[in-house]
Amino acid sequence: MRAQEITFLKLVQGDKQFQVPLYQRTYSWGAEQLRRLWEDLGELVDQHLAGESAAPHFLGSVVLAPGQIQAGGVQRWLVVDGQQRLTTLMLAFTALRDHLNDQGETRAADRVHRQVLVNEFHEGLDHYRLLPTQADRDAYTACVASSPQASGSGNIGAAYRFFRGALAEGQEATDDARWIGTVENALKDLLSIVEITAESGDNVYRIFESINNTGVGLSQSDLLRNYVFMLLPKRGERVYQELWLPMQQSLGPKNLELLVWLDLVVRGHHKTKQSEIYREQQKRLQPLAGDEDALRREIAELASRGARFRRIVDPSLEPSAPLRAALERLTAWGGSTHYPLALHLLDLVDAGVTTPEDAAAALRYVESYLVRRLICQTPTTGVNRIFMDAPKELETDRPAAEAVRRFLSARRRRWPSDEELRSAILGKPFYWSGRPPQRGFILRRLEESYRPSEPVDFDKASLSVEHVLPQRPAPAWFDLLAEETEAGQSPQELHDLLVHTLGNLTLTGDNAKLSNHPFQRKQQILEGSALRMNLEIAASERWGKAEITARAERLSDRAVELWPGPIGGVRPTGDEWSGWSELRAALVAMPSGSWTTYGDVAELIGSHPVPVGTYLGTHASAMGAHRVLTAEGKVSASFHWPEGSDRRPPQELLQEEGVRFDPSGRAHRAQRLTAAELATLLGKDVAGASAADPLPEGQNAEAAERFRSRLREHWPEAADGLLETLDFWRTQGGHLDYGRHDETSCFPTLDAGTSLRPHLLWPFAIYPVTGTVEVVFQYLKDRAPFDDSEQRRELLRRLNRIEGVDLPEAKLELRPSFPVQVFAEHGHEVSEVLDWFVHTAALDLARRV
Repeated sequence: MRAQEITFLKLVQGDKQFQVPLYQRTYSWGAEQLRRLWEDLGELVDQHLAGESAAPHFLGSVVLAPGQIQAGGVQRWLVVDGQQRLTTLMLAFTALRDHLNDQGETRAADRVHRQVLVNEFHEGLDHYRLLPTQADRDAYTACVASSPQASGSGNIGAAYRFFRGALAEGQEATDDARWIGTVENALKDLLSIVEITAESGDNVYRIFESINNTGVGLSQSDLLRNYVFMLLPKRGERVYQELWLPMQQSLGPKNLELLVWLDLVVRGHHKTKQSEIYREQQKRLQPLAGDEDALRREIAELASRGARFRRIVDPSLEPSAPLRAALERLTAWGGSTHYPLALHLLDLVDAGVTTPEDAAAALRYVESYLVRRLICQTPTTGVNRIFMDAPKELETDRPAAEAVRRFLSARRRRWPSDEELRSAILGKPFYWSGRPPQRGFILRRLEESYRPSEPVDFDKASLSVEHVLPQRPAPAWFDLLAEETEAGQSPQELHDLLVHTLGNLTLTGDNAKLSNHPFQRKQQILEGSALRMNLEIAASERWGKAEITARAERLSDRAVELWPGPIGGVRPTGDEWSGWSELRAALVAMPSGSWTTYGDVAELIGSHPVPVGTYLGTHASAMGAHRVLTAEGKVSASFHWPEGSDRRPPQELLQEEGVRFDPSGRAHRAQRLTAAELATLLGKDVAGASAADPLPEGQNAEAAERFRSRLREHWPEAADGLLETLDFWRTQGGHLDYGRHDETSCFPTLDAGTSLRPHLLWPFAIYPVTGTVEVVFQYLKDRAPFDDSEQRRELLRRLNRIEGVDLPEAKLELRPSFPVQVFAEHGHEVSEVLDWFVHTAALDLARRV
């Protein structure tokens, strides 16, 4: 085998084709890997535009083996390893080409197409420089061909959409005409790949198996330890026993590696990636080779910093009460974003440069910054970088708290103002913000702001977030909302705008009891609560729009006091409202073959259908604007393409993408993406059915009876067929779990793992009151064997053969549903699909074991 480091452009140029063998898995990169690559690329672009020297970014290796060579044909290479990187970059270039075309840069687009994507003078499959496995091939070739199906469901379509959106937002955010050309050059010439080429006749499968045989490699901190003690031939044993070993034992391997990275960051090496720790520390320590005293001092300093880092991850070790409380709140918030700044502040405290009280005040601003951004749903892109920059950029001639507030208040760091915070509390769907523990943290802090004389012990209380106006309300709730609707607004639309806002949410330990009962019943339960916010809700005579809005306004007053805002406290004039960038991101995230409504978009971003319509009417060039229809599923009469555009009518374009329309011009309802589904596509934590959190043992029998009685009460004609199907599931080795909340949903669950490694799978979530059966593709996509999109697609195909089931392929990453009435006559057909599901899971288990 031979190896050489080359640029991506040099790798792919020429009449050649990279074929992904059948034994490799389908394309699997998700949002996290794509985002990381885009951030790395963005750094290269920024450095180049700033006139700085930008070293190529190393992507990793691609292992190739020569394939068959035909006279006059292309040189074929089998991709033994590295297909994920190769496919990702090819999709980035397809998105770049299409973006250039949209910008009117047709010559540049043509250059990208011919240089990178295709073998210009070859036809058929030889035309494509990359040929993925059969499962991915149609989706990939649709992207290269710029067909209407280019942004379909599955990982290929999702990656293409990601890069289209990233390029559009990047273009929007810059006024530098060189930006897009620099992106192209960075992709071609500043991404470094090691090309490893096997010899003809090598056993390609054996090479693949060897490369991917997982083992425990050395961590970055292991490499650093080995290097350091190689430089300590005389004092190594003593330094290890006195300093390194105690630090290693107290922190553990994961936190030790994190400390070694943080040590670089607080020293000013703020651009260091965690994958580059060893190289950067080695570069820093190399000049000390031969000076064992100096090396010992470096390790002693690292150990001292390690003790401070322990106070961050375990605040109970912090002796100062105010600082301990501030650290505890950030620990409860979760994540490690704040670590670089917190460690820097503790460095200052221990050095006597600042006081614990000042550091605590500084961390209060950090908490405020994180909380306000979450409530306002400000994009999280770049937040880690902001906190990595802080130790280097904080003003040193001011108190730490003032310096931190001034640093975070800079316009480009997007600390929401009081005005933005109040607006978000009133209108944003808070229930889709952040992670569940963070939502609970905010509600807990708001409850504590009431300063009750007998505070609740939140650590012992088992509390969860409750919707006062239910997510799935009974008809009486809609009767109440009908009194407050605006002209042309339905009670359902008003419900959707209100239900997930902060004004409608509280904490309770009685979620199952509260369920979707009328407000009068909820009042009786909330009156017995120990929480002041619940007693305040119980004091209301009714619970509709006016009450939810009034409570949101009261909570916004408390939020402004709890979490102080940036210096100035007013959003700078000219700044775009963050909701519009979220709108554009949602349209980009929509797979081809889907549509949504102005109301769904308004619910997602915390706005109203009218301003959404106005925005799209003046920004119809936004990607996917044609996919937003009226509540009836029709193209709005006011929709128009930008002047000079030669695009076809929206309905015609949607039909090419796969959206079905009836003779009246209404789009098929099953293909509509709701606000919750748009939020899911954006990566928001939209709470839904989860059998991974079943009821405690002993409550299952009670829940099963409640499920059966509700099913027979609401859907008597389908009950027997459904219950027979569930009995069949149990005979196949499955069991039934039940939801904790609302209508006692049922999950047919299968443990397709071993006694040592459980592996839960469930195809459905069944709701006995609303009468829907959710097919949980959203959860299956993270669980083998259904993490393979072809297996999920096969499940969709088999279900769609049943009369009454119509699941759109555009929802292969979501939770589409079919009516429970299907079980009235077709329960045995559903059982056949479940039989296939169990058999597929069993085959995968046999392969894994």
